[in-house]
Amino acid sequence: MTVATAVHSTFTMPSPSDGTPRRSSDERALVVSAQQGSSEAFAALVRVHQRRAYAVCRAIVLTHEDAEDAVQEGFLHAFRALDRFLPDQPFGAWLYRIMANASLDLVRRRKVRDADELSESAPAPFRDPGEADELRRRLTHALTRLTDRQRSVIVLHDVEGFTHGEIGSMLGIPEGTARSDLHHARAALRRLLKDVRSDI
Repeated sequence: MTVATAVHSTFTMPSPSDGTPRRSSDERALVVSAQQGSSEAFAALVRVHQRRAYAVCRAIVLTHEDAEDAVQEGFLHAFRALDRFLPDQPFGAWLYRIMANASLDLVRRRKVRDADELSESAPAPFRDPGEADELRRRLTHALTRLTDRQRSVIVLHDVEGFTHGEIGSMLGIPEGTARSDLHHARAALRRLLKDVRSDI
């Protein structure tokens, strides 16, 4: 089984992780095994981390399809760089930094898409039937007007629950900058959505 096959056969988004959260010693054993050439061990790492990897990528790119592309590129890059990873370090932090970089590379290669295209490409499982279409349209539009980094920081922190330090590590910025970016992103969203509050 090749690594591309392992990634492809285990990567189906946006499904929840097939693996259960692993203790760091179990994960370390999988990493060491994958470094020794086990595609099954790497496939297990993919299963364990695919959901959060998708969340990292989705926070940076605008569409579900781009997030899937970035996740696959990220896992392939991680596999190629696995021999340089030190098993005593946290694998998740290393992997999510690779995912963030793959997403940022993809954003650089593609122009930001129209907000209408985003709403059409949103996967059905993530749709909230109770949410008003108008509110969703406004929020989607407002998020596209933020800078890439502001959008990434606000989604990674407020939606996905990453800490400022984790976000800084993923995006290659100091923790204080992540805090500042979050503050500015929230302020920008408040300005962009100021008329929505009275409508709710």
